[in-house]
Amino acid sequence: MSKEILQNILEQNKFTCSFTFNKLTAENAEFRLTENSASAGFYYRHIGEIIFLLASFLGVQSDVQNTTMGETDSGQGNDVEASKKLVEAGFVLLDKLVEETSDEVWLETIETPFFGTVTRIRLFSHILFHNSNHCGQISLILAKGKKF
Repeated sequence: MSKEILQNILEQNKFTCSFTFNKLTAENAEFRLTENSASAGFYYRHIGEIIFLLASFLGVQSDVQNTTMGETDSGQGNDVEASKKLVEAGFVLLDKLVEETSDEVWLETIETPFFGTVTRIRLFSHILFHNSNHCGQISLILAKGKKF
């Protein structure tokens, strides 16, 4: 497993998600598909928080608090600029992980409360899949949602 491969995969995730992230504004962050569903801004904030939460299992500690996982949307994502900074910092963290982690370490196993015992690379890939999944949700909300 080479750093170059992981860097390319991470760059593609950032690039693909950027199309959605760049459409998110203070005006549409509160859009939802239904009155009871989560907003586009909530999912954006959730992406940033989860990058840091899952990275903590890879040994990276932060002071980012969970306000979205398992929580109801009560406006946590309305500050798009704060969420943008969080997501950008998350991607910087992932870049640093790729740069500083040796090939051998990626194949080591770790314990997680969500997935049990997995390799570090498997958890890293889950972070990227998680980002993409919620970017798709945000895109759908921006295309078909409205402010309730």
